[in-house]
Amino acid sequence: MNYILFDGPVRNALLPFTFTRPVCDIRIGILTIREKWEKYLGSTTTTLTEEYLSEKFPMVEMEANVMLNGAYLPNAVLVEMVRNLEPNQAIMRGEDVIAFYTNDSQEEVDFDTYEILEFEDECLKIEHTWDIFAKNDAALREDFELLTADRHSQPIPKSVNVIAPEHIFIEEGAQLEFVTLNASTGPIYIGKNAEIMEGSVIRGPFALCEEAQVKLATKIYGATTVGPHCRVGGEVNNSVLFAYSNKGHDGFLGNSVLGEWCNIGADSNNSNLKNNYEEVRLWSYETESFARTGLQFCGLMMGDHSKCGINTMFNTGTVVGVSSNIFGSGFPRNFVPSFSWGGASGMTTYLTNKAFQTAKIVMARRHVEFDEVEARILEHVFEETKKYR
Repeated sequence: MNYILFDGPVRNALLPFTFTRPVCDIRIGILTIREKWEKYLGSTTTTLTEEYLSEKFPMVEMEANVMLNGAYLPNAVLVEMVRNLEPNQAIMRGEDVIAFYTNDSQEEVDFDTYEILEFEDECLKIEHTWDIFAKNDAALREDFELLTADRHSQPIPKSVNVIAPEHIFIEEGAQLEFVTLNASTGPIYIGKNAEIMEGSVIRGPFALCEEAQVKLATKIYGATTVGPHCRVGGEVNNSVLFAYSNKGHDGFLGNSVLGEWCNIGADSNNSNLKNNYEEVRLWSYETESFARTGLQFCGLMMGDHSKCGINTMFNTGTVVGVSSNIFGSGFPRNFVPSFSWGGASGMTTYLTNKAFQTAKIVMARRHVEFDEVEARILEHVFEETKKYR
């Protein structure tokens, strides 16, 4: 069967992260949503997304296709329903289309002609940027079960101070000595060739993905995910780093999400709780206003390729777009548009030639090429976000 993941109606609510990726390529738990679907289905997937992203994330359409809503995280019950779909059947949850089996091109879908199957079981869905950290605990536990079922962990080194070792899984090539792991509050997953340096204290649920690194004497609270090739240090609480991002030094990151290729300068901190303990409001690209989150704790949302200098201070509920560079004393605005350069004292436009020059250097250090496809995506984001600068 040919499976295609589509963005669905939540795409704009998940900006700035979906400026540079389809909804299904958001990481939550241990895996991205796409990786979860592919693991469950035992099949590769392609993507129906924004036109400017389709060169990097193409769609392969065949005569018979099962379309999957990329905002929904799969579980065993949902996947079983998807596997049993027949032509012109759709799985829905209320008004949401979760999946449908079609023989038509995507321009011709008419759900009035479909047999509707109601999905009434529990499953996770991301609808807002803050869901990525708020639902990370549940997603991480589900991924842990998915990835470790019927497998044996590498042995825990004798120097590791451990609580609830039965809830810890270590992949091949991982390095950790003289650290404390407490999995009594949730599972701890340590990916292939990952490293936890000495003196670190980690409380689950926690995921350290492939080739990622925890620096010396780091303190991490669950539910936190450190994506592939990321570096973390200092103090981290209930945060998700997608991939290739660094928070390598002292400073606090809490209830936050970092995209790819971000860098947090030494001794930088974000607030995750307002002084008056009120509900946090967060910038929404969908409404172009500050949205109610329903959360008392909410920190920093930072899009791909954005960075901050040393000793940067982020207010509670700050949204930073794609490819911004923030530095200087004082608190920058709670909403920093994409391709901004500056800080509390003022912002100018971070021109693409300068931004791309930096991106090439940063990515080359990790043996990844900044190619023309990536440049065209960021050029589009630059133009699309002009109105905010």
